[in-house]
Amino acid sequence: MMAGQPEWVIREDAAMPVLVALYLRQVCGIRAPDELPALRRVAGYDGAPRPDDRQALLEREWREFWAMSVEPLAHPSPVPLELVDGFDDLLALPVGRAEALREAITPHASDALAFARHAHARYNAEGASRPGVSYRAYASAIAEHERRVGRRAHSFELNVQVLPLAQRGVWWIGSLTVAVTDGLRSDVVAFDTAIHPIIAELA
Repeated sequence: MMAGQPEWVIREDAAMPVLVALYLRQVCGIRAPDELPALRRVAGYDGAPRPDDRQALLEREWREFWAMSVEPLAHPSPVPLELVDGFDDLLALPVGRAEALREAITPHASDALAFARHAHARYNAEGASRPGVSYRAYASAIAEHERRVGRRAHSFELNVQVLPLAQRGVWWIGSLTVAVTDGLRSDVVAFDTAIHPIIAELA
């Protein structure tokens, strides 16, 4: 682009930390964020019911962990982070601020890593089979937005997480991040329609 013209940056991924966080959300029986669907083919929580105060603490600690997983630069920890055993370097929690979460997630480390690696590899394989498709999808949506509003798109950034969710759709999961179902992302026409409101909100 020429100097001084608006610029847009869209980063698409199926990030391992996000996949791990969603897997743990499901197997640990965490409801937040309420609007985000469950993952496909991942079992739900099958442990004993927790007291309300214990569940509320776990949900609060997970929401902080989720924010750091989705947009780490926007949500730095106020205290040092410590890696959790079994998760390689993918999962670190604030020292002294996430003990309930640490206890709940540790037994699921190997399964969470296996799920995230598989989903991430599948996303990469599908992207490699369609070189250039990702960029064209967003460029087309932005061009259509510019035609509708009669001006160049404003500069913006957007992160897109392509996830194996059980329900098709697009959801805001951060200030600059949306989640989209992998099935919807691979449907060119449906994705174009679904991403337009996101582009219009930003551009």
